[in-house]
Amino acid sequence: MFEGFTPETVDFLWGIRLNNNREWFLEHKKDYVQKLYEPMKALGAELFQPFVDKPGELLKVSRIYRDARLHHPLPYKESLWICIRQDVSWWGENPCLYFEINPDGIHYGFFIWQPRVSVMEEFRRDITARKQEFLTMIRGVEDAVGQSVTAEEYKRPKPTEDPELKRFFAWKKQIGCVRSEPFSDAVFTPELAVRVRKFFEDLTPLYDYFNRFQV
Repeated sequence: MFEGFTPETVDFLWGIRLNNNREWFLEHKKDYVQKLYEPMKALGAELFQPFVDKPGELLKVSRIYRDARLHHPLPYKESLWICIRQDVSWWGENPCLYFEINPDGIHYGFFIWQPRVSVMEEFRRDITARKQEFLTMIRGVEDAVGQSVTAEEYKRPKPTEDPELKRFFAWKKQIGCVRSEPFSDAVFTPELAVRVRKFFEDLTPLYDYFNRFQV
């Protein structure tokens, strides 16, 4: 059961940022496991409950160790995240619901980093063919969460004669609806799981919609 992160969690994350080396990490590995990794796993288990029976859904907990094949000068990441997504070959092309913690605070929500060009083409065809269904869905999501879905846009948006769809024809990548919070007492209680889970549930229609286009 998730009991909340602690100020010691934040201390460890700042320690990694300021002392990103093997010696420091080994001295503080117990803090990493107890104050960061285990609470993150517990949070992930609670957030994943509504998705347990959905076919193909996975819960991933990131590693703090960087991939040595990338030859990064620093051996450890200064953040940890959990991700709910379909079982796909590369997460970056596909929609996910995620929660991340780093030294500056927490970030959570819906995101697609780099959808394939073919997916965005299919997306534009779909919203043209089923305009009202799509607009009802996305307006419902934005009303529920109290913020807009945003994206990086084409410099020259794809053409459409429908003014209601113009915004969406401009979408290119980094499609997201993310909430960011600085550290506060609200992060250090079990209520964090309740808040994030509600946000995920409100975003699920958007997540399910974009999963239609995945292969």
